[in-house]
Amino acid sequence: MALYLVQHGKCVSADIDPEKRLSSEGRDEVMRIAEDAKSYGVQVSLIQHSGKKRAKETAEIMYSVLQPELEIEQLDGINPLDDVISIARKIDNQENRMLVGHLPFMERLAAYLITGIAEKPVFKFQNGGILCLDKHPESHTWVIKWALLPIIK
Repeated sequence: MALYLVQHGKCVSADIDPEKRLSSEGRDEVMRIAEDAKSYGVQVSLIQHSGKKRAKETAEIMYSVLQPELEIEQLDGINPLDDVISIARKIDNQENRMLVGHLPFMERLAAYLITGIAEKPVFKFQNGGILCLDKHPESHTWVIKWALLPIIK
């Protein structure tokens, strides 16, 4: 089963909105990526988000398109500067789970799962993009399976 890591979509600046909701561009990009994921047959069982407005809105868009079996829910411990090790220990590969959060947390979590070292980057996230990790069938270690990004650059 897969683990989908998503950095929230582009948001407005804090001086426009202290909660930093998604911008119209951010909503459009997240919708496009979610629709691309659906067209590829991506199936998600559960979507969890940090609780910050921009992550929640991103999760809601993903939920509306991908229609997972379970509701979306807030997950404590995936804010920008939270410890990745405590979350990594709770992740199993029994269900297709999507986590929607922030940098640097998402980059650090991907690095920790793949290398065992949170400070060793393995992937450059983009707002609204999806990184799919899966367990290698022989080594049982996490590997990058694929990514969908708003912009190829």
